[in-house]
Amino acid sequence: MVVRSINTDGGISGVHVVAMPYPGQGHINPMMNLCKRLASFGDLLITFVVTEEWLSFILSSAGSATPPPNLRLRSLPNVTPSERARADDFPAFIEAVYTKMEEPFERLLDQLEPAVSAIVADSYLPWAVAVGNRRDIPVASLWPMAASVFSMLYNSDVVAEHHPFPIPISEVGEEYVDYIPGVPRIRLADLPTLFHSSTGVDRMRWFKESFKMVPKATWLLLNSCDELEASAVDAIRSLLPSGVHPIRPFTLPPSPSQGKAGFVASYRAEVDCSAWLDGHPPNSVLYVSLGSFMSVSAPQMVEIAFGLRASGSPFLWIVREQEWLAKEDFDGKGLVVSWCSQMKVLSHPSIGGFFSHCGWNSTTEGISAGVPFLAFPIAVDQTCNSKMIVEDWKIGLRVRGSNMDGSGDNELVGREKIAEIVKKVMDLNRKSSKEMRRRCKELGEALNRAGQRGGSSDASFNSFLNQVKAKGRAADLCLPV
Repeated sequence: MVVRSINTDGGISGVHVVAMPYPGQGHINPMMNLCKRLASFGDLLITFVVTEEWLSFILSSAGSATPPPNLRLRSLPNVTPSERARADDFPAFIEAVYTKMEEPFERLLDQLEPAVSAIVADSYLPWAVAVGNRRDIPVASLWPMAASVFSMLYNSDVVAEHHPFPIPISEVGEEYVDYIPGVPRIRLADLPTLFHSSTGVDRMRWFKESFKMVPKATWLLLNSCDELEASAVDAIRSLLPSGVHPIRPFTLPPSPSQGKAGFVASYRAEVDCSAWLDGHPPNSVLYVSLGSFMSVSAPQMVEIAFGLRASGSPFLWIVREQEWLAKEDFDGKGLVVSWCSQMKVLSHPSIGGFFSHCGWNSTTEGISAGVPFLAFPIAVDQTCNSKMIVEDWKIGLRVRGSNMDGSGDNELVGREKIAEIVKKVMDLNRKSSKEMRRRCKELGEALNRAGQRGGSSDASFNSFLNQVKAKGRAADLCLPV
């Protein structure tokens, strides 16, 4: 096994927390942001564990950024397929995560000093809870998605009693369900796509293994807060014996002096778009990003491109592996790049809309920045997040999704519709756009207050932190807790 570190332990003693994220960008970055916050308390030592491949990505992305002295990186062998090929055979990737990472992780624990006080592991790594239980180490299970999605998946058997899987979207139409704890009335078509396809149902067996272990963890950390999902958070608290801590989305807004995004994980080189954005008026640019993993078809990319061109709005588009788009000048209106610091871009005053796949990280980042959405969900939890954006919070419009307009997952959304919705959101004089922006600003301010001193998530985080420290001190003294 290769064990690498980017810094020394800095002479720090006391509570030692080991963090183990699921090996995917949308999971690693929230875990890293949580660990940076934990590390801001100088009496904790944080060991952040990733595969060798992901360690190289992090080191490359960090550039000159330096982590806190009490945050160190360690690596496991590359026992999972490469991130660059993860989407090519996703079932094989999941199986490797669930079956091949536990043994090298345990070997690493044996090598670490000082002794491990607590483990924070992604909820999709059930074996991490088992390891902690065997070693009498308390484990915090970190749920990286929306609390509502946790309730939907945790209660999948309840849904199956009413609608056997897979649920055919073409047949359920406008049928709603209102029996999932903490989840407002929702269309069957808006449930995670795992419920709707035979491949998704097959993958759900792995996820059920994860949910079996969550109650055996000492804590459940929710990547959400009461301000966004109070009913779901309350329902989860009533379901689980674990200490449930909603600790706000783990997104750190960039500081004005920040160049790179800092310590993040990505295998694509970041492009600084600041100068281009500076040349546009406030709220005039549409930011377009469909995520770091899932993809849409080439014909759909063409429709999006022509729709953006026809809308007349300037746009910044993050595109992976579509070289022909990078050569287009879009009449001087568009900038196409491979990667950027998303939170930095969303926080720029020129950004007036977010054309998004509605992944949870992107959703909470857009809300935090107060930017309205054009919802284009692709898979997994994104349909649920899109529903919350459009129907519950009313801070965006659907571009695609849930057969609302007869368009299924395999049908194209045409350029005319895309251009029409872009115009509706980006027209600052339109009454509906003004109202959407007002609601988004208010929700963003509430979300940000939750993480500030005295806010609901700040209090929840401090409660968790104090419990971790107490268990760590008791273990050092061999006292019961």
